[in-house]
Amino acid sequence: MAVTDLGALYGSLAVGAGLATGLAGIGAGMGEQGIGAAVVGVVAEEPGFLGKGLFLMLLPETLIIFGLAVSLILMFAWTPFASHL
Repeated sequence: MAVTDLGALYGSLAVGAGLATGLAGIGAGMGEQGIGAAVVGVVAEEPGFLGKGLFLMLLPETLIIFGLAVSLILMFAWTPFASHL
């Protein structure tokens, strides 16, 4: 299958990469808001839970890394020199 309009292809790839990173960031932020409030409350009462709380706050951040990986694959793995174009 030959792609006739590379501008539309690269535009679609850029929009997809932006959506992957942006929506991953929004999702991580929504997950982080509840975890952050709970961790602050627990650590205020029992300071020994600080390490576990910090670990739980870092878990949603992995979602952003996955979104970034998808964006980088979209932007750099699909080039005009690839065999599928």
